[in-house]
Amino acid sequence: MADTWLPTLITDTPQAGFELAITLSRRGVRYTQPDTDVLKKLRPVYAEDADALTAASQVIAINFQTVAAANNYWRK
Repeated sequence: MADTWLPTLITDTPQAGFELAITLSRRGVRYTQPDTDVLKKLRPVYAEDADALTAASQVIAINFQTVAAANNYWRK
C-alpha cells in the first residue's frame, strides 16, 4: 500500500474529522493484516467480543484526538 491517500488531517467539520479517524483506524488494520481472507475470517470472532469492540473504539478515539489537534477543534 504505497499509494498516497492521506494528503492532510485538516477537515471541514468535526464530523468529517471523526469519519477520518475511523478511516485511519481501518487503514491501520489493513496495513497490519493485508490478507482480506484472514480479516473476513476473524471478523465474526471480534464482532461479538466486548473487549475487542472497546479496543477498536479506543483506537478510533486516539485517532480522533490526533485529527482534532490538527484542526484545533477544542478551540472552536
